[in-house]
Amino acid sequence: MKKKLRSVFNKRQYMLSKDFEIYYYSDLHFQSVGSHSHDYYEFYFFVEGEVAMDIEKKKYPLRPGDVILIPPGIRHQALIQNGEIPYRRFVFWISREHVEKLLSESEDYVYIFRCSKEKRYIHHYDAVSFNALRGKLFSLLDELNTGRYGKDTKTALGIRDLILHLSRSAYEQENPKQSKEEYSAYEAIASYIDSHLEEDLSLRKLSSEFFLSRYYIAHLFQESTGLSLHQYILKKRLNACTDAMRSGTAIKEACTISGFREYSSFFRAFKKEYGMSPSEYNLLNRP
Repeated sequence: MKKKLRSVFNKRQYMLSKDFEIYYYSDLHFQSVGSHSHDYYEFYFFVEGEVAMDIEKKKYPLRPGDVILIPPGIRHQALIQNGEIPYRRFVFWISREHVEKLLSESEDYVYIFRCSKEKRYIHHYDAVSFNALRGKLFSLLDELNTGRYGKDTKTALGIRDLILHLSRSAYEQENPKQSKEEYSAYEAIASYIDSHLEEDLSLRKLSSEFFLSRYYIAHLFQESTGLSLHQYILKKRLNACTDAMRSGTAIKEACTISGFREYSSFFRAFKKEYGMSPSEYNLLNRP
């Protein structure tokens, strides 16, 4: 990972910026900050370690892929269970004033904040979804560390995209569709593909899952996307793989968690799609 994107941990628990701050930390033998609260919102993205989070005297063991939102005034503390394991996380602070500004622009941002006010602090992401989220965080950090033209606008868009993504994900996790019949067939199958990329997604499997003929599913995707089902799934898996690689996941691990069973077939598909090998892509894009 790019060392320039990694911050040295500072026990400071107040913001220097009036709007937001974002950090990526990786520590060994971490000395935890005592129980504390903030006058701003704290998003915490847990990547690795053996850690529990104490929130208002309730202990929550953490898993990689957990996202926590601590609202202002709520006491909390990271409890390190094993200091010999690297403790990796992102921390994103955003002021109440900036949150209010975003909510005045659109109510679509509100859901994740509503969850935290109702004491639903923790949301879990699977490996593929969390890698995509990490990609967004690294992109923000990268933008903040450049002096490129349009930096402020690009960063503002990135913050909005991140919060909307978190709100949408929290809403969809807590409000799953009640039955497959509530979806259109295409939406149901596309959603299933998104959340099962690492599994068997053959026509036979999908036909069995949705009680639809193989011909109908193949025709549906051709009509809806202009792609064959195979091409659609391949692009989804390649996108998931590049998200994982940009977030720092090793190429072979990214290949596996994105659903490719053989590295050789992944390599050929990747080079055809992006015009370069995975390792060449990694050198250009990996954090």
